[in-house]
Amino acid sequence: MSGVFDKFARFPLAHLPTPLTEMKPLRASLGPACPRLFIKRDDCTGLGGGGNKTRKLEFIIGEALAQGCDTIVTTGALQSNHARQTAAAANTAGLKPVLVLLDMVAYEGHAYRRSGNRLLDDIFGADVRIIPQGSDPTAFFKQVMDELKASGCKPYFTPAGGSTVTGSLGYAAAYVEIADQLAERGIAPARIVHASSSGGTQAGLVAGRQLRPEGPLVHGINVYRLDTDKMREDITALANDTAGRLGVAAPMPGDVLLEDGFVGEAYGIPTPEMVEAVELLARREGILLDPVYTGKGMAGMLALIRRGAFAREEALVFLHTGGMPGLFAYEEEFKKG
Repeated sequence: MSGVFDKFARFPLAHLPTPLTEMKPLRASLGPACPRLFIKRDDCTGLGGGGNKTRKLEFIIGEALAQGCDTIVTTGALQSNHARQTAAAANTAGLKPVLVLLDMVAYEGHAYRRSGNRLLDDIFGADVRIIPQGSDPTAFFKQVMDELKASGCKPYFTPAGGSTVTGSLGYAAAYVEIADQLAERGIAPARIVHASSSGGTQAGLVAGRQLRPEGPLVHGINVYRLDTDKMREDITALANDTAGRLGVAAPMPGDVLLEDGFVGEAYGIPTPEMVEAVELLARREGILLDPVYTGKGMAGMLALIRRGAFAREEALVFLHTGGMPGLFAYEEEFKKG
């Protein structure tokens, strides 16, 4: 891996490099015009059930420790994969995990508020604070931070998804890893396709491409917000800031490819296309996706393949960002009878 990352504080957490495997059965099921399909298994990062946040947390935890913090505070929805992995990472580093979760998803499945990632948060021993619906999140966060400081703690705050410049370094490094794996196998041209939400993963990948300009394109599937244009602007700004931290040129305008049309009604609300994608990958490849991120991301990639949006000679690398525990919170979507 490029030595450009050696100057940053980093706390080892992930099992790296994660596997890059070909999806031949899935490709065969999609017809002769389908490009070669690969999957980057960042669900196999190892920490606390795996997932993409582990790469970000290596730099986030490293920075927190370098600043002498003893507590890490983060936020997300009730079924946040980032919160679950942050709790696991904090335990590994000897930090106290405080999770401030928002009951923001209008999903009424009977297991949503008690199973999946919420169950794992409790198993990891996190101090979970749930912001009541209708409350002011800013005031709630201030109260939590003031309380921690008054009790003698030195907290480090990282936002939803770990989507800061520090967190995005994890996916700049991941881009180099993927580009090297593809180059070693002579796979080109190629394109990374992934679910894009809080923006740190895509920003990091786009910034990382400045270190390997000959590497694969980065193509995000918006699974998070309905204002795709504003989301693209925010990701571009974060990618530029991450490139600046790396000391490389800013990405070119237009480098942030972000596909809309796959969020559905709202973030976290299931879609039929998501269910079809989760079941298709499970039954063709034996790989489990999640209902909020990778399921909708895969649904987007499948739709684009079926529309003929990709050249047949271009290899597609689906970035599996984890989240499988979330399936247990959405069991009604998959139970048959």
